[in-house]
Amino acid sequence: MSEKEKNQESKKDAGKIFLEEVSKSPLTVTILAIVTGLLLGGLLVAGTTEEVYQAFNISFWAGIKTAAGAAWSTYRALFIGSVGNPGKIIDAIKGGEAAGIRRAFNPFFDSLVASTPYIFAGLAVALGFRVGLFNIGAEGQIFIGAATTVTAAIFIKGLPAIIHVPICLLAGFAGGGLWGFIPGWLKAKTGGHEVINTIMMNYIAFRLSEFLLRGPLKNPEGFTPVSAEIQDSAKLFRFFDSPIRFHIGFFIALFVAYLVYLFLFKTTWGYTLRTVGANPRAAKYAGMNITRSTVLAMVISGGLAGLAGANEVLGVNHNLAVAFSSGYGFDAIALALLGKNQPLGVVLSAILFGFLRNGAIQMQISAGIPIDIISVLQAFILAFIAAPAIIRTIYRLREPDHDIDAVTLHGWGGN
Repeated sequence: MSEKEKNQESKKDAGKIFLEEVSKSPLTVTILAIVTGLLLGGLLVAGTTEEVYQAFNISFWAGIKTAAGAAWSTYRALFIGSVGNPGKIIDAIKGGEAAGIRRAFNPFFDSLVASTPYIFAGLAVALGFRVGLFNIGAEGQIFIGAATTVTAAIFIKGLPAIIHVPICLLAGFAGGGLWGFIPGWLKAKTGGHEVINTIMMNYIAFRLSEFLLRGPLKNPEGFTPVSAEIQDSAKLFRFFDSPIRFHIGFFIALFVAYLVYLFLFKTTWGYTLRTVGANPRAAKYAGMNITRSTVLAMVISGGLAGLAGANEVLGVNHNLAVAFSSGYGFDAIALALLGKNQPLGVVLSAILFGFLRNGAIQMQISAGIPIDIISVLQAFILAFIAAPAIIRTIYRLREPDHDIDAVTLHGWGGN
């Protein structure tokens, strides 16, 4: 065999090894799960559009063309609503007018605004998963975090923004942390199931926030259960004038995600929490304090969820109203699974969900597709993430050497 042929064979072997490694990667499964979910969503849109059936009565190819057009128009509207119209963006850049450029990019910035609470809430649930705890109470922790934040933002006066804003954020973290401490303590001391306890804490948080908005926190000048507007010194900095709402909270969320990464993977406490989550019996045998780790994990998890509420109060709404959260805490469970409980994965998943959420409004207006289709898309994606064997079978991917996708949740079983 000549030297040239040997080099070609070597390149083929290297390419084969690379493809095998790629096929084993959980990232490959995640990407294919998203793509497959979008494809099935397109089929669902086509299958529920009346024009498609009418076209099939004409001819098979007319039906296929109409179905493809329905799916295309749906995802085109979703893209424009979440990112912006490429034509308008190019024209605005060519025009050079600052206001026009900002308006053209407004959908993109709004999607980042929608992604921010998802980042905080996703990190909260992912950290709980890392310690073997299923924190299903993130929604209630968001409400309590928002309530403590709005209290600090309204009644603390006379402070500069550089001091007032951190105090309000700490208040949100403390409120959510307190709401996580209670089920964490019950789990550690009494063996109380964290899933049941956090669900119950959710209902307490909802009713408590309603009581506060009809009593101590109610705007004295209004009739509806809404708090007064927060002090200007407590508002998160916005980069652009109205109606663009993009604020510094997005970068705070990225910074917090980095801190969570450092805490989990670069500190002794983080190592202890991960060890307890992986094998609590081995951790206890090694002398690790299971009780303290459980309580600490739930406090931090609740605090991160509380920051999601603080972000919405300080950066978006500037007040607190009944049912201000649109299910961020429940969606966070899906985010944590999609992001493989990794801070970077959670951030990317949160941005995906934020773009889907923001683009769904334009999709409903332009394409006439119900906004609920986004929930169906998310369900498809999560179904494939939760059952990676389906994706590996469809696309003929190799099995990983070990179960790197497994999530250990001791809260469902033993202690």
